[in-house]
Amino acid sequence: MNKKTGTQHADTMDQRTARLLEVVQQALEDMKAVDIRVIDVRDMTSITDIMVIASGTSTRHVKSVADNVAREAKKIGVQTPGVE
Repeated sequence: MNKKTGTQHADTMDQRTARLLEVVQQALEDMKAVDIRVIDVRDMTSITDIMVIASGTSTRHVKSVADNVAREAKKIGVQTPGVE
């Protein structure tokens, strides 16, 4: 298991995906998101490689966390077409 990303297959991820995962996890931690989970779904779907799920303490907190993740992703050139 890769200690930095918390995923077993992080070493085989392409560099862009690994960098995005790192940025997303840091953005979540910076905003004190709770119950952060990283799920490697490469063997389950062709839509995405990784799913990151997190919770917040209130509706406002969750919105702030999501906004921060989108903002940080944009800084490294990743557009976020939708946030759920």
